[in-house]
Amino acid sequence: MTTRLRPVRTRRPGRTLGALACVVLGLGLIGGAATGTWLTGDSSADPTARTGYTEARTLWHSVPVDTLFPRTLNGVGAGPGRADRLWTRIAVAPDGACAIALDPLLLKTLRPVGCVRVLRATYTDATTSSVTTVGMIFTEADVDAMSALDARFTSEGLDERPDLMPRTLPAKNTVAAGFGNGQRASWTVSVLTDAPVIVYAVSGFADGRAVTDPQPADEARAEGATSAPAQAGLGHEAKGIADRIEAGLRKTVRTATEKPE
Repeated sequence: MTTRLRPVRTRRPGRTLGALACVVLGLGLIGGAATGTWLTGDSSADPTARTGYTEARTLWHSVPVDTLFPRTLNGVGAGPGRADRLWTRIAVAPDGACAIALDPLLLKTLRPVGCVRVLRATYTDATTSSVTTVGMIFTEADVDAMSALDARFTSEGLDERPDLMPRTLPAKNTVAAGFGNGQRASWTVSVLTDAPVIVYAVSGFADGRAVTDPQPADEARAEGATSAPAQAGLGHEAKGIADRIEAGLRKTVRTATEKPE
């Protein structure tokens, strides 16, 4: 018996090589895409997306001073016994280097987040009996570094250490003319985790008296506190002003990151 054999197709080397090249190219594209995804962590990430971190880094030189430090601050219920407060800005410092605005030990503590610039202003209350310097420390850190610093401040009580108190901003020819480091009475420090910024405030008496027992704002605001800063409401001054500056900063960052309609 004979069986009819099927014809064998003629091989075409050019077509074979072309097919192999396509396979190699395809694998390369797939590998490149996978590598890109691995490096970014998100294949759908928008490299131009604006976040609280990307926007806040430039605020110290791109936002008007009256936005960051309003001329007046309304402190509804911010005083002792939930009394209302009104603070007026009496001095603003040019953006300054960290080594000038911060004590060496505080600067060393902030080294993990990389201090970039410090903005400061000084306010007085309606009776001009107290003065408060409030500041914003802009860092170069990412969210992980800021969260780690916040956790450290909380766990180690760094925000309650007198040797880590921020410096004051005195101002000639104002009620804050004698507001030096020896006049610091109460203070607060807040490490933000939604922006690379640290907000602080330090308060004292407007008459320039020295304070030998400064007290953290939270302690000075506690019920039954009898220290001089507590009885004068200086813990409320520091905390009230810091909270409002921090809220204004967050609002500015939020506005900058909103997508236009």
